[in-house]
Amino acid sequence: MPVYSKYADHILFNLLKEDDQLAYTEIFERYCKLLVNHAYKILGDQDEANDVVQEVFLSIWNKRYELIITGSLSSYLYKAVKNRILNHIAHEKVVSRYAESISNFIEDDYVLADFKLREEELEAIIAKEIDLLPAKMREVFLLRKVEDLSYEEIAIQLNITDKTAKQQVYNSLKILREKLKNFMGVFVW
Repeated sequence: MPVYSKYADHILFNLLKEDDQLAYTEIFERYCKLLVNHAYKILGDQDEANDVVQEVFLSIWNKRYELIITGSLSSYLYKAVKNRILNHIAHEKVVSRYAESISNFIEDDYVLADFKLREEELEAIIAKEIDLLPAKMREVFLLRKVEDLSYEEIAIQLNITDKTAKQQVYNSLKILREKLKNFMGVFVW
């Protein structure tokens, strides 16, 4: 039986692409703790840091056949964790921003506890509905609504036309409005 701990990263990566679970396990054991510490420094929450790193490793396993790494495995893993964290933060910003704007529609005479409960329910529903958007549409939506990029900037970044970017945002808002009207009743965006 080979001793995986002595293998260089690029060998482990090649073995992983050939479905070698022991290579995957070695990569995980080699980098998991380092990546969790890295994520924790950014997020300040141990559970979230663990979740982010688990998601990265799950994604690597699920995409192992088509995965292409141009640099070192370690730099790829750190970038993957950083991107996952940025998506996580962006997602939370969108959820809280929309929850705040929609909470203005809730009538003032609700008791505070009821208001908080409704706000939390709404945040969960918005987060779920954003996650359910098609991947490209969700990406354009987050770039516009979280990163505050112009349609032109989005078009350049994603190599699409600004008209396509506008249409994607319009479509995503239409989908979200439709899904959320059942919860909130009829409201205007």
